[in-house]
Amino acid sequence: MKKGLLALILTGGSLLNVNADTADSSIYKPEIHGVIRTRWEGEWNSADGFASRFEVRNARINIGGKIFPTVNYFVQIDASDQGKMKFLDAWARWQFLPGFRVQAGQFRVPFGVDCFKAPGDYYFPNRSFIGKQMVNMRQVGVKVGYYGTGIPVDIEGGVFNTASIGNHDVWQKSYTYACKVVWRISNVSVSGGFVSYKPDLFRINVTDGTITWKSGRWVAEGEYQYKRYAGNRFKPVNAWNLYGVYTVPFSRRPFNYMSFEGRFDGMTDHSTGTVDENCVLLTDHPERKRATIGATIGRINKAVKIEFSVNYEKYFYNSGVIPTRGDDDKILAEIILKF
Repeated sequence: MKKGLLALILTGGSLLNVNADTADSSIYKPEIHGVIRTRWEGEWNSADGFASRFEVRNARINIGGKIFPTVNYFVQIDASDQGKMKFLDAWARWQFLPGFRVQAGQFRVPFGVDCFKAPGDYYFPNRSFIGKQMVNMRQVGVKVGYYGTGIPVDIEGGVFNTASIGNHDVWQKSYTYACKVVWRISNVSVSGGFVSYKPDLFRINVTDGTITWKSGRWVAEGEYQYKRYAGNRFKPVNAWNLYGVYTVPFSRRPFNYMSFEGRFDGMTDHSTGTVDENCVLLTDHPERKRATIGATIGRINKAVKIEFSVNYEKYFYNSGVIPTRGDDDKILAEIILKF
């Protein structure tokens, strides 16, 4: 029983699987799921002193399912991404051959690993620099993939609008191209990816490599990304994310598990790719490193998960850099409800 519960915890506790195919899946059976993340955080800013705030970090709701045995759909919105409503996903997917699928609509481009974790499955309240700032990208387009069972390899590739998802009316002269390969070897997954996109005047190319290891109560992952700007308009960016999680069953009601988390991530000087009035790429995020430690206590019961999490983040900047508010040492306490 405990092993089954622990396996459910370590896979994020997700019970929604719009990829599954069953004998009666031609019947229209929509499933509604969501996640609410509320938090308090306090920060010791070097220039402005201590301040704190409450916020609803996410209030996501999604609906998905099948209308034919080989046709899936999925729609997702966030009613409160730090107080702002965002339309996130809307796609249809067709399995045209065993193991082969084509997907069209608005969704996350097939690139990276940490950026694909959903808010209900985060190990840390704040995303890594890789997951948030390197290539955190949803766009409108199409992708084709092979998802192997006999051969444990997933391969995806897609073409997408470069224009913002807030405006689907833009005629394109350039596109975003992305691909991703995942190879599963026993309890280890090895992933590699490439994306090329043009957010403004200059094209940006990014490569990604990730290794994930899961064994018993342990999960460990290391991800590295290298971003290069066309014409050497900005110095290449190196970013990394290393973390480990140890989870144990916890029998005191109402909780049934506890976990301890540690992470070290960082990135060199980074530009989002948007030019200033002189057509120059500026540093949007200065070089920094961060160490995070935390603990979580929670309960999973069938399709519902509730967690209480506490984290402390320590930032490291180069000499002379004054961190902006929101990017300095902080403590966070968060409640996550997933259903």
